[in-house]
Amino acid sequence: MPSGAQGAMMVGMRIRIDGVDLPGLSCGPAPDGAAYENIHVAVQRRGRPAELLDPQPGDAPSATWTLECSSAGGDVTGPYVQGRPGERFVYLSWGTVDASGAFTMFRRAKLMLGAVPADVLDAAVRTGLLVGRLGLTDARGHPLCARVVPPAIAWSAQGS
Repeated sequence: MPSGAQGAMMVGMRIRIDGVDLPGLSCGPAPDGAAYENIHVAVQRRGRPAELLDPQPGDAPSATWTLECSSAGGDVTGPYVQGRPGERFVYLSWGTVDASGAFTMFRRAKLMLGAVPADVLDAAVRTGLLVGRLGLTDARGHPLCARVVPPAIAWSAQGS
């Protein structure tokens, strides 16, 4: 019998990302001197950087996204899950929204699913819901970017 994710049965589950402490609608200057206005944040679809799930304004009191996904053998996959097995992540894309509604990305945060403790992921597979809670403003008051792992994000399993 095959071992690992290849031989494991796929189980449907969801990932909910709860973002708090958003940075506001403007920031700058960035290290490159750029300043940004009408900032929004959204989850980026795998393979389709222009396809964003539910953009939220940077001055919202909080932002929540729920992603349909599957898990097998400790590996999580789905339309909004990026990366190779063992290196999976979810992108939060930060961008500006112009008068026509066009989103132009300028920064991303990479929520590392490989950093979810194994016992939490196992419990989430059983309950059907993995929740990641994080602040979306960095130490300089800008939109959070780069790799995000605990303690910057708290992962928990909850009942769906």
